[in-house]
Amino acid sequence: MSAKTPRNFFKPLAIGAPSPMLELPTRLERMIHFVPGHNEKVRSKTPAMAAKSDVILANLEDAIPADAKDAARDGAIEMASMYDWRGTGTGFWSRVNPLNSPWFQDDVSELVLKAGHQLDVIMLPKVEGPWDIHFADQYVAQLEARAGLSRPILFHAILETAQGMAHVEQIALASPRMQGISLGPADLAADRKMKTTRVGGGHPFYRVLEDPHEDGSARANAQQDLWHYTIARMVDACRMAGINAFYGPFGDISDLDACEQQFRNAFLLGCSGAWSLHPGQIDIAKRVFSPDPEEVKFARRILEAMPDGTGVAMLDGKMQDDATWKQAKVIADLADLVASKDPDLAAAYNG
Repeated sequence: MSAKTPRNFFKPLAIGAPSPMLELPTRLERMIHFVPGHNEKVRSKTPAMAAKSDVILANLEDAIPADAKDAARDGAIEMASMYDWRGTGTGFWSRVNPLNSPWFQDDVSELVLKAGHQLDVIMLPKVEGPWDIHFADQYVAQLEARAGLSRPILFHAILETAQGMAHVEQIALASPRMQGISLGPADLAADRKMKTTRVGGGHPFYRVLEDPHEDGSARANAQQDLWHYTIARMVDACRMAGINAFYGPFGDISDLDACEQQFRNAFLLGCSGAWSLHPGQIDIAKRVFSPDPEEVKFARRILEAMPDGTGVAMLDGKMQDDATWKQAKVIADLADLVASKDPDLAAAYNG
């Protein structure tokens, strides 16, 4: 049998470990802002960055030199005590090194034992199948019991290999710890042997061309999104499992317009948020992954016209039914969550 039975799925994996969550916490996670744990100058700005971010992540993996791994881990533990994560509702996460690296066990054990009370999510890179989640699940349960934690730490997987993408549904369902999955476009592109050196976003060579003109004039063409299928499949897997999908990094931090468009595409497809690698991307993610005020007002009109979600209503010449009611509910619920943290948007939604 390849999976635990339903009765056993939500049982603790270690004696003394906290019981798994039956439902994910309802949190605003429009951006996951990455902070290099080893960089003291950047790390010292954690309180200021946390005040305007939904999630702060202490990064221990990619972009951390091999000789700075211990310092990054120590920095992450320091970050845990630099801010009132629980009181403010800002998420505190950490991306550890891969399971097959020499740093994984030290990363996880140190974080759980020394910062587990503050840590909300462990981000697991290069997850290739449910077996990776199962191993980490058991290991973290043992550490939670040892640390005396009263709530479980959740997992967030990154899709960075073709094998991981092929097993995305199984990964999403692997454990009640699963909080979500992010796209890792750089590593995934390399593993797929895609011919690009870009980290996320479109590519000027990936285009569609209109049919030839009889007069031989220039044919219109448009750049396409080579990540559309991957994001859509990831979103389906996550929503099927009741967890959240995220767009990962957009590497060109100087191209804010392209970053905004890629984030917007992901938002429309169902992603809850994206990574921010630079402070300039925080505001983009905050804006893009918050519903537009006019959309919110129209969604609320639909809900008001059909209070019980049944029947048919006509609004501005457009027919609304139970399907559009469900769409409106998604937007209205997100607006309520955003409004609880963002006074300016709350005013715009209620204006």
